[in-house]
Amino acid sequence: MNVAPQSDAERTRAELTRSAAYASIATALFLVGLKLWATYRTGSTAMLGSLADTALDLVASIATLVGVWIAAQPADANHRFGHGKAESLSAMFQVILIALSAAGIGFRAISRLIDGAPTQGLEEGVAVSLIAIAATFLLLAWQRHVIRKTSSVAIKTDHLHYQTDVLLNLAVIAALVLDQVMGFAMADPLFGLAIAGWLLWGAWRAAGEAIDNLMDREWPAEKREQLVAIAARHPELESLHDLRTRSTGTRDFVQFHVDLPGDMTVEQAHGIIERVEADMLAEFPDMELLIHIDPEGHVDEPGNPLAETDELAKLEKDQ
Repeated sequence: MNVAPQSDAERTRAELTRSAAYASIATALFLVGLKLWATYRTGSTAMLGSLADTALDLVASIATLVGVWIAAQPADANHRFGHGKAESLSAMFQVILIALSAAGIGFRAISRLIDGAPTQGLEEGVAVSLIAIAATFLLLAWQRHVIRKTSSVAIKTDHLHYQTDVLLNLAVIAALVLDQVMGFAMADPLFGLAIAGWLLWGAWRAAGEAIDNLMDREWPAEKREQLVAIAARHPELESLHDLRTRSTGTRDFVQFHVDLPGDMTVEQAHGIIERVEADMLAEFPDMELLIHIDPEGHVDEPGNPLAETDELAKLEKDQ
């Protein structure tokens, strides 16, 4: 098995993900203070919903920092495949917080629909929301940069939180204006319900990638084909089968079988496999690769639906 040691790129990745988490925590602390004051001044359900979401963002950002810090730790005797799934666990924790936030906002909005209490403090609420939008845009820009460089699942989920925050703050402004300027008293609780629904939809979407990582979902077809195409450059390989792929927050793991002539020496077979590994790792540097050699013509016992699919033949047929 070829196991790539922790590289400069991995260390850079860890520094970037931590910086994004620190930026999220700082932004959330700033916004919680602002929105606490604004909620007191306006009495707005939409503002309360925005405050609740930001408070949970703060908790989630702390969880993100813990997740990316653990994920960056190198493999050890007890975790030989590394700690990458800590990012997915962090993302799932954030999803739970988003769902709880949505439930609380929805309950509060329904209560306000029944009570019909008006909002107040239009200028303060709008000013705070605009400041929050500006601060959030700055954070989102940095998160996008980190995501492009690292593809971190935890940072992607945190990014979703703050994308939602922009919409939440716009909804607060709209609710306050409709209520206090246009006299539409139901606007605030209705916007609160809409915010709750948006949060639930975001939680559902954010859960998908984290669950795929935790459940060891196979790579997308395009990525698998790209890997097989590299193997196809080596005509010595008679077949490539039993291909299995998965990803954690930080690394890819791949294993497959290849057929080589039965009369080939161990040294000759080893040389071929070394060249195949080198080509694959050049294109997929964050991959751990395990290749098993079968003698040409070998057939596994029948009954295993995941075995004996010749990926090289399949690639040639598709082309």
